[in-house]
Amino acid sequence: MDVSTLVAQAREGRPRAVARLISLVEGASPQLREVMSTLAPLTGNAYVVGLTGSPGVGKSTTTSALVTAYRKRGKRVGVLAVDPSSPFSGGALLGDRVRMSEHASDPGVYIRSMATRGHLGGLAWAAPQAIRVLDAAGCEVILVETVGVGQSEVEIAAQADTSVVLLAPGMGDGIQAAKAGILEIGDVYVVNKADRDGADATARELNHMLGLGEARGPGDWRPPIVKTVAARAEGVDEVVEALEKHRAWMEEHGVLTARRRRRAAQEVENIALTALRARIGDLHGDRRLDALADGVLAGALDPYTAADELVAGLTAQDED
Repeated sequence: MDVSTLVAQAREGRPRAVARLISLVEGASPQLREVMSTLAPLTGNAYVVGLTGSPGVGKSTTTSALVTAYRKRGKRVGVLAVDPSSPFSGGALLGDRVRMSEHASDPGVYIRSMATRGHLGGLAWAAPQAIRVLDAAGCEVILVETVGVGQSEVEIAAQADTSVVLLAPGMGDGIQAAKAGILEIGDVYVVNKADRDGADATARELNHMLGLGEARGPGDWRPPIVKTVAARAEGVDEVVEALEKHRAWMEEHGVLTARRRRRAAQEVENIALTALRARIGDLHGDRRLDALADGVLAGALDPYTAADELVAGLTAQDED
């Protein structure tokens, strides 16, 4: 089936067509450029929400509850649930869909699990293009659930319009809440499992740490803290309200357009760097690279000068 037919079927809401398009993305198919070119005019409408946090805070349960809440509002919802790949077998469980099985028969919901395939930062390398597929397929809200590996999982901030950081009582003390990284990317904070002891203390500590953060002006966004029991759908409507308020604030202050521009620029940069790495990788065993390596080994060249010569050689090759 050609790409234009797949895209047309995806626009009609056919899940098999959406699945095939994302598979082309994940597999870095030779048709990938054609897919992205066809999708480009159809994107830019979806609201992308990233959910991150440590394992066990209830990301999948919260994601499922948010799907229910948005569906009640008549929104078409896409979900990308990223699971870690094994460094030994290369496989991934892709088990997040099990927790969202209640939405499996809903034609207004598309759920896709993706493996990281060794990519760090909590996301799969193909996530930006998969988001584009769901956007073009008519999903009005796209929920991106990250791996849940811990404090280094900050890449979602570059891919989402709004980043939600989930915590739970008993997952760490005030020092944990003060750590840089994952707790600096949140636009909305959710203390899940709020029926447990320590939920109020967790919210207080988080609020205190946010107060110690960077200075905010009168019109700046102050990340709210929402307490939920996602397993019982308690507090989920309040999370949706916080998300909608953040979206409205971003639109009013031009932040949404700026974030999406940065996201597009980073995507272009990453694709260009990947292409350059592939070309440099093709030089392994090439006489030019061997000669530069010999020069560095002999002390005739420093590695920076050698790298400059290598880049200059690649540029000259392009001009030829």
